[in-house]
Amino acid sequence: MADRDRRGMLIKNTGSSTEQVAMASRMITIGPGEEEFITPGEVRDPKLREALQVRAIAIVRPATKEEDEALANRLSDSA
Repeated sequence: MADRDRRGMLIKNTGSSTEQVAMASRMITIGPGEEEFITPGEVRDPKLREALQVRAIAIVRPATKEEDEALANRLSDSA
């Protein structure tokens, strides 16, 4: 079976309060109704999956290749 080309995701805070998710790679803070891109590696982070399970955060759609690259560049510049 061929390796899958994993992509990041656009996630959204669907609740009425600010959510913080302390992933292994970084901490994200998302206000009510705000959206944030996450990397392909962050998609499998247990803390993010926990937030998804309690429905504090929802996946909106997969990121495009360009969005993945822009996020990777932004994160590498801030490191």
